[in-house]
Amino acid sequence: MKAVICPKYGPPDVLQLGEVEKPVPKDNEILVKIYATTVTVADCRCRSFTVPPMFWLPGRLALGFTKPKRPILGGELAGEIESVGKDVKRFKEGDQVFALTGHSYGAYAEYRCVPEDGQVAIRPANVTNEQAAAIPLGGMTALDFLRAGNIQGGQQVLVFGASGSVGTYAVQLGRYFGADVTGVCSTTNLELVKSLGADHVIDYTQEDFTRNGQTYDIIFDTVGKTTFSQCNGSLKNGGYYLQAVMPFSGLIALWYSVTAGKKVIGGIPAEQPDALAFLSELIEAGKIRPVIDRCYPLEQIVEAHRYVDKGHKKGNVVITVATDTRA
Repeated sequence: MKAVICPKYGPPDVLQLGEVEKPVPKDNEILVKIYATTVTVADCRCRSFTVPPMFWLPGRLALGFTKPKRPILGGELAGEIESVGKDVKRFKEGDQVFALTGHSYGAYAEYRCVPEDGQVAIRPANVTNEQAAAIPLGGMTALDFLRAGNIQGGQQVLVFGASGSVGTYAVQLGRYFGADVTGVCSTTNLELVKSLGADHVIDYTQEDFTRNGQTYDIIFDTVGKTTFSQCNGSLKNGGYYLQAVMPFSGLIALWYSVTAGKKVIGGIPAEQPDALAFLSELIEAGKIRPVIDRCYPLEQIVEAHRYVDKGHKKGNVVITVATDTRA
């Protein structure tokens, strides 16, 4: 089968389209014929090994010392089940599914085996494969953090990085949960964030939200561009500071927050078993929607990585692996 291989760390040009052996599902796995995947910031960081210096050693241990342990990147997919292991009960051949493979990657390929009890669900009926592939990582990350922040109706919630993959879902989920949502983004993305239901938008190139006198129950930094100390004055007592990208300084903030009457949650939140199915229900009900910036064919994976590396994508960048002839 065709797959994109990352044989060493480096710029987008290290990615190579080649042939690898087609996987065979284990007894508890499903074999998915992949129609679409995505290029995420996480994929680009793994490809280039972009980590803070203090995390160099644990990063190498986790990802690989001289090259990626898992040379086929890609953490999200949508496609059709081609076959199932003998113990699989939840799915059958022909089911249309979408999934998060996470740090095991492997979605930059024509086929991927996924455990039946993994983060996989039936694809929402009202979205395409390209849209479905853009749901798991951004949607689940936003949902897990907001749940960890004990989001409630009527709260004031600020989303920093509101136009990115996690941010676009955080804005929509915040509104779904009944919060008053403020989205922070650049000038060019203000209208997009408004269209997602944000009650207020702040152009960070024109205004510093930490200096406008407003306070929030939750401040959710989806891109790791703020610190707890910067946001502390804008956070209500008992409030939550959520950061999807927790730097080393965030570890200090975790300790400080214990005495500040405010909570800091960062890094990787605990996955919710029902998260993917819950998101699917919301999408089928028209409550939230995936945002896609650009689509590339698998053969243009290098160009897609170059675009994501620029740091200006809106929502998600999708890779079309194959065409669903039944669509």
